Amino acid sequence: FIDTADVYAKGVSEEIIGRWLARRGGTESLVLATKARFATGEGPDDRGAGRRHLERALEASLKRLGVDVIDLYQIHGWDPHTPIEETLATLNDMVTAGKVRHVGLSNVTGWQLQHAILVARYEGWSPIVSLQPQYNLLARYVDWDLLPICLEEKIGVLPWSPLGGGWLSGKYSPGEVPTGATRLGQEPDRGQESYFRRNHDRTWAIVDEVKAVAKEHGVSPSQVALAWLRQRPGITSVILGARTVTQLSDNLATVDVALDSTEVERLDRVSDPGLPEYPYRFLEDGCDYDMWKELGVRPNL
Repeated sequence: FIDTADVYAKGVSEEIIGRWLARRGGTESLVLATKARFATGEGPDDRGAGRRHLERALEASLKRLGVDVIDLYQIHGWDPHTPIEETLATLNDMVTAGKVRHVGLSNVTGWQLQHAILVARYEGWSPIVSLQPQYNLLARYVDWDLLPICLEEKIGVLPWSPLGGGWLSGKYSPGEVPTGATRLGQEPDRGQESYFRRNHDRTWAIVDEVKAVAKEHGVSPSQVALAWLRQRPGITSVILGARTVTQLSDNLATVDVALDSTEVERLDRVSDPGLPEYPYRFLEDGCDYDMWKELGVRPNL
C-alpha cells in the first residue's frame, strides 16, 4: 500500500513514486493511493474539492505517477466552499471513466463523514470506502465519532501520523526543545506535532508507558506505538512516514509485535482523552448508552 498526495513536496513525491513504479513494471500487487484538495497554484481554481480543481489535479497526478488509474483517490480535507454533492459527483465520474477505482476522505469531522456517506448512497454514486485521519496514542479524538462511524459503515481506516510526528518514538525529552535532523528539530513549533503544544504531563506519561512496554518486549517504542494502533478495531493499514531506511526497517518490524490485553489496557488508560460533557457523557450517564464500549474503541472509565 503506497499513499501520497499531490501537494507532498509540491508533486515531487508523486514523481519519485512514478519513476519507481516504472522501474518495477507497474502497480501489480500494489494499492496506489493519492489525495487532492490543497493548493497546487495561485489561482482560485487551484485548490479545493470543486470539479474543476479535482479534474485537473487527477490528470496531473496520473501523469506524475505514470499510471492510467489510481486505486484510491482521496479528498485531502473538507472543503466548506464546495457543495459535497459536487465533490462526490466528480469522484463518481472519475470512477465511471476508469481513472479511479475507489474514493475516500481525509481530515473530516464525524458529521461531515456521515453526510458524505449518505449523499453518495442516496445518489447511487461511488461509495466512500476509506477514511484517513490523524490517529495515535497522543491524538485519540477519532474514538469519539469517526471510528464508530467507520466500524458501523464498514469503512477502512488508514491513520496518518501513527507516531505523533516522532513523539512516540521516545526520542524527545521534557523541557528540551528538539534540535538537529528530526522533524521537530527543524521546525519545533510545527503544526499538530508542535513541541510547545505537546510538552505537558499527559504527553510524557504516555511516552513513558510506551517506553516501559517496549522495554518489557525488548523492542523499540515506535514498534509498540504502531502495534497498539494496528490492534485497534477497524484499522485497515497504518501510514508510515519514515525519514531514513533505519527508521523504516524499525517501523516495519512492528508486524512481529503483539501486545497482550493487559498491555493494551495500560496504553488505553494512560492515553484515554475522555469524553466531552455533552452529548457523550449525557448518553453514557443518562441514557445507559455506551456505543464506544460496545464497539470496543474505548476502555472502561
